Amino acid sequence: MIELINVSYSYEGFEALKNINIKIDKGEAVALMGPNGSGKSTLLKMLNGIISPSTGTFVFNGEDITPKKLLVSRFAKGFHQKIGFVFQNSETQLFCADVYNEIAFGPRQMGMEEKEVDERVRDCLKLLGIEALEKRQPYHLSGGEKRKVAIACVLVLNPEVLALDEPMNGLDPRTQRWLVALLVDLNKAGKTLITSTHNLELVQEISHRAILFDEAHNIAADMNTEELLMDMELLKKVNLVDAFYHSHGGNHHSHFHTHNY
Repeated sequence: MIELINVSYSYEGFEALKNINIKIDKGEAVALMGPNGSGKSTLLKMLNGIISPSTGTFVFNGEDITPKKLLVSRFAKGFHQKIGFVFQNSETQLFCADVYNEIAFGPRQMGMEEKEVDERVRDCLKLLGIEALEKRQPYHLSGGEKRKVAIACVLVLNPEVLALDEPMNGLDPRTQRWLVALLVDLNKAGKTLITSTHNLELVQEISHRAILFDEAHNIAADMNTEELLMDMELLKKVNLVDAFYHSHGGNHHSHFHTHNY
C-alpha cells in the first residue's frame, strides 16, 4: 500500500532521512521509533504529502506521489482523504471557532453535502465521546480534549491510513489508555496505523511491527515490536534507552528509562 524506495530528504543542507526503503501493507500497525531528531516526524510528513523526497520515490496505492500531482486539486483531495495525519502538537491543527466546525472543516473542503458533513461530524463526536465539546472553542480545551478533537478531524474523512506523530505526548495516563484502545479498535476495523512514539510501555499494544531509526537518520531495524523491545543492546545503541537500564527480574516493560524529549 505504501512504499518508499531509496528515499532521502534534506533541508538547508541537513540530511533528515538517508536512503530509506520501507513497504507497509494495508491493515498493518507500524511504530516508528528512535531518538529525537532521527527522522520519524519527517517521514510522517512525507507520507502525508506535506513534504516530498529530495531523492527517491514515494508510492501510495500503486501511484507515485509527486509535488506536481499534489498541485492537482482533485488528486490532492483524493490522496488526503485516504491518509489522515494527527500532528504532534494538536494546536497546529485547530483553528475554527468551535469544535463542530473544526471537525466539519475537512469534509466541507472535500465538497461534501452539508447533510453528509453533519452525519459524519455527529458520528465522530459520538465515537470519541466528545459530544459535550461540540460548541466549545478549541483553544479553551484541555490537552487531552484537543487531542481528541484533532483525531476527530482526521477520522471524519474515514481515511484508510492513520498517521500519528507522538500521540501520547502530554496526555494523562487515563487518556493514554483511551487512545490505545481507540487505535487498537481502528486497526482491528482494517485501518493501517503508522505511529511515531517514544512510549516504550505502550508501543507493543499499538503496533505489531517497529521501524527503528538511528541518530544517523538511517533505519537501524525493522522487526516485530516485541522482539525489538527485548533487544536492549540495539535500543541502547540508538540511544532510545539509557545504558543504566535496570534489569529487575527480567520484567523489561516497567523499567525503561526512556528519553521523552
